[in-house]
Amino acid sequence: MTIEVRNETTVRVDETEFVELSRFVLDAMHLDPATEMSILFVDEDAMEKLHVQWLDLPGPTDVMSFPMDELRPGTPDAPTPEGLLGDVVLCPSVAAKQAAEAGHSAVEEMLLLTVHSILHLLGYDHMEEEERKVMFDLQRKLLLTFLAGRREA
Repeated sequence: MTIEVRNETTVRVDETEFVELSRFVLDAMHLDPATEMSILFVDEDAMEKLHVQWLDLPGPTDVMSFPMDELRPGTPDAPTPEGLLGDVVLCPSVAAKQAAEAGHSAVEEMLLLTVHSILHLLGYDHMEEEERKVMFDLQRKLLLTFLAGRREA
């Protein structure tokens, strides 16, 4: 899998960790190994511009997802064909504020937001309560499994 990470902020980000998390999620969702995606870390000004441009909402947000080939999860027997999954855009400073409110680290928040955004790229949503339950249960399972695997290594 090709996962490009760019950090356009002054916040220090362990790019390898985000690549490994993304690969883990894409593997778990049975995407073809040739699938591509990108993660971009931006400051609040850049995120606000995207938020206004694409959602017509004021202020910066934590994460935005920009799907490309509208890939959907596969199965072990029928992985999703290769393609361009899309782009994840994260704002570390907004994530840090949310993390402080939630009582965990900014890195944990950004990892959670990455999984959340990848699931959006794969067609998951949380507008309806049942959709929300499915998506949030899956994102929790994926993140906790990834983190548990890293602790064992």
